[in-house]
Amino acid sequence: MSGKYLVTGGAGYVGGVVARHLIEAGDEVVVLDNLSTGFREGVPSGASFVEGDIRDAAKWLDASFDAVLHFAAFSQVGESVAKPEKYWENNVGGTMALLGAMREAGVRRLVFSSTAATYGEPEQVPIVETAPTRPTNPYGASKLAVDHMITGEAAAHGLAAVSLRYFNVAGAYGEHGERHDPESHLIPLVLQVAQGGREAISVFGDDYPTPDGTCVRDYIHVADLAEAHLLALKAARPGEHLICNLGNGNGFSVREVVETVRQVTGHPVPEVVAPRRDGDPAVLVASAATARERLGWSPSRADLAGIVADAWEFAQRHAR
Repeated sequence: MSGKYLVTGGAGYVGGVVARHLIEAGDEVVVLDNLSTGFREGVPSGASFVEGDIRDAAKWLDASFDAVLHFAAFSQVGESVAKPEKYWENNVGGTMALLGAMREAGVRRLVFSSTAATYGEPEQVPIVETAPTRPTNPYGASKLAVDHMITGEAAAHGLAAVSLRYFNVAGAYGEHGERHDPESHLIPLVLQVAQGGREAISVFGDDYPTPDGTCVRDYIHVADLAEAHLLALKAARPGEHLICNLGNGNGFSVREVVETVRQVTGHPVPEVVAPRRDGDPAVLVASAATARERLGWSPSRADLAGIVADAWEFAQRHAR
């Protein structure tokens, strides 16, 4: 049975792909985005678009909506350190207003875009949902604060909620791919080198306790991620706040990513070793066992070369 969904931040990368999946499933989608980091052309065709702020969600949210999928957030780690107030005001204050609007309208189902940054530097990998949450920056702290708010909302007001903690989202789906300004994610940065838009890729530290000395990260295809959101809508239970990690369970080092880009694109990618960055854990890999058990989800696009190939195709198309 089709539903009607409000997708906040649906003009962005992940929100746009999830909105596209909902439309393909026959659902009605309203995208709410202030376009501060998203793009108007990122809203999928078939979705209604409202340009506005999540603090004003009460203007558009009513009892005709079955659920909210919430992606609207600032997500640059470095910026969050320099301007923490921006992250508290938008990510936390904005979500508090959104939860109030949902309560008022009687919309009692929520899927929230959380992050692996809530864990900080893990004691052990793969990371499970019961691992200590010790974010190392205001971005991760703001997302963790929202998770705490949602837990309280579910217990007090019967909200059916699922938080999905992503690891490194990558790849592209149709017309939707990564476009951040400034770009901070590894795969698009390496592709910029392959395209000639950047001279070399900086490898921050090559002396980590990993097989090749560079950081290891868990990459998940954006289309796999989107499918988890649709499954989460079905799995949400009144009064429960379910938290699931989403990753492919495998780690790839920075050098493995660079080498994969060389192979996929056929271009040389010069690399320059730079000092380690503060707060960069050696290994971040997810356990997706809870998502498998509770959502019935498992990634089907876990091959790094396939993820890079999709991202490369998008990057070339976008450059043209």
